Amino acid sequence: MLALQDYDEAVCMDYIDLPQLLSAAGEVRLPGSKSISNRVLLLAALAEGATEIHNLLASDDTARMLEALETLGVRSESLSGGCLRVQGVGGAFPNPRAELFLGNAGTAFRSLTATLALTGGAYTLRGVPRMHERPIGDLVDALRQLGAQIEYLEKEGFPPLRLSPARIRPGGAGRNVLHNVVQIRGDVSSQFLTGLLLALPLTGVETTIAVEGELISRPYVDITLALMARFGVAVARQGWQSFTLPAGARYRTPGTFHVEGDASSASYFLALGAIAAAPAAPVRVTGVGRASIQGDVRFADALREMGAKVELGDTWMQVCAPAAGLRGIALDCNHIPDAAMTLAVVALFAQGETRLTNIASWRVKETDRIAAMQRELEKLGAQVRAERDAIAILPPKSAAHFKPAIIDTYDDHRMAMCFSLAAFGAPLRINDPACTAKTFPDYFAHFLRLVRPAPVIAIDGPTASGKGTVSTRVAQALGFHSLDSGALYRLTALAAREAGVDWADEAGVAGIAAGLDVRFQEEGIFLAGREVGDLLRTEAIAAGASRVAALPAVRAALLFRQRAFRRAPGLVGDGRDMGSVVFPDAPLKVFLTASAEVRAERRWQQLAERGEAADRAAILADLKARDERDQTRAIAPLRPEPDARHLDTDHLDIAAATGQILAWYAEIRPQRD
Repeated sequence: MLALQDYDEAVCMDYIDLPQLLSAAGEVRLPGSKSISNRVLLLAALAEGATEIHNLLASDDTARMLEALETLGVRSESLSGGCLRVQGVGGAFPNPRAELFLGNAGTAFRSLTATLALTGGAYTLRGVPRMHERPIGDLVDALRQLGAQIEYLEKEGFPPLRLSPARIRPGGAGRNVLHNVVQIRGDVSSQFLTGLLLALPLTGVETTIAVEGELISRPYVDITLALMARFGVAVARQGWQSFTLPAGARYRTPGTFHVEGDASSASYFLALGAIAAAPAAPVRVTGVGRASIQGDVRFADALREMGAKVELGDTWMQVCAPAAGLRGIALDCNHIPDAAMTLAVVALFAQGETRLTNIASWRVKETDRIAAMQRELEKLGAQVRAERDAIAILPPKSAAHFKPAIIDTYDDHRMAMCFSLAAFGAPLRINDPACTAKTFPDYFAHFLRLVRPAPVIAIDGPTASGKGTVSTRVAQALGFHSLDSGALYRLTALAAREAGVDWADEAGVAGIAAGLDVRFQEEGIFLAGREVGDLLRTEAIAAGASRVAALPAVRAALLFRQRAFRRAPGLVGDGRDMGSVVFPDAPLKVFLTASAEVRAERRWQQLAERGEAADRAAILADLKARDERDQTRAIAPLRPEPDARHLDTDHLDIAAATGQILAWYAEIRPQRD
């Protein structure tokens, strides 16, 4: 399994690099549900009495809600065991004026807009730029029917908003202006209806909400109704078109509330099992199961329809992959709108097309998720057809057609999490992994503990130590891919020279490196379609490779390109920083050593076999100079990793050195398989 700490170079604020993954197994305990956490925080704040909340999600979204409630005068305190006690205000916030920043937390923004609009206060609500692109006009129109005074501060129909004291007052004093029925569209976002439902008990007046059109994301409304009932307010429902709140309703604390694990977050781990877990070693999630009030638990039904083996308990679910492979499905996703994103990536590993419909709400989330999903899936080699409220995915024709890709996440936590699954098809770079902090800050730590990557053997050593030849032989013996990182630097030097770019021009050479058109094949190494093996072996290009390899921007440009070679069934990589920067989690790292004199003799013999005249003394002097330069340079100096095994080849031929490395790998292989 991978460990997050092994990726101190691969994981940063900008990106995380994932190798191709082979299998998954294990158990994960889910963080608290975002949907439940933010609703419960608001209900606890509005209720009479104090509420102790257990397993509350710690994330950006809940942090924004807590900050807003504190600004409004709600007191809370952390207790032992991760419990939070919220002192309710009985429906009247102590601070009647406030400016609130709610980030990109849709559940907080919509529910607080509705709640504060029906109070006697004056408030300004803002968010991040994307929140200001997410429509809120239908909720505002509904609130205005109730006498709310709401002003758009920028674009009509969108945040930010200014709320002025409503023409009604909580407690029923505004009966003369309060309509008995309020209408709201149901086909944009269920959060609009949720906001109204949570807010209307503050009026004290019996009110009916009439939903126009089809209500989308119905399970999230079910969550709202169930939580309101826990806090003492029962809503009468007539199908999905009418909801009536009784007169005189008041929120009362249940005393203690335990937040379920997040069913949407469960989808990523259940999908792991469906793609890559063996029956004897499934992936299990705990904290949510068939007793959940969250609609996203029905994601397990979708996996079962695709052929996955699914088991459920009251508070757990587990999944393993089917022997015959997954199959594509057509599914109305109204009941699992968030988790449906995970299905779109699972579709990469299914036979045939998968079509997900009734997902119009994706358009108004953290990003336009239908458009974003199409762009990123196509990078991986899928054929995607995007529609107004649907998406169809045809997976790559075979494993060989999966493309390594750099995945953009659009500041959308669910894009980052669901695309981690695509690493079972090809190596990936996922940009901005920190965006998962919105709902699941330590997602990648959990993810990496459950997966097994394609193995890699990293081999390093000084110039002419034989690492290239030995690496090739080891790869052939194991059936692994082979990466000569030195060849990438020689290719960069060659391409730069042919483009007229000076090897000292760091930015210019880095640009060349980023755009290299390279293929490694049995018949040779190809640059822009032509075989260049002989050119790469010249002393001039070797010297140029040493110079460009010392440039930080060049090394950065080639980093993901090198990592993308790590594919099933495994990789043998040779080069300067294979075990330190490129593959820090390599289970076997080898450092070949040999005296300068022995290496000079080997190099002289190689040149002689090619019919090239060479001077032994000059070769020895050049090798010593390179060793000195390589050992003292600031970027990737020549030195063995602390966990590398040393192999002195002064008295070993290629076959013996290869045999020793294979024996070492055989020692550790049972621990990995």
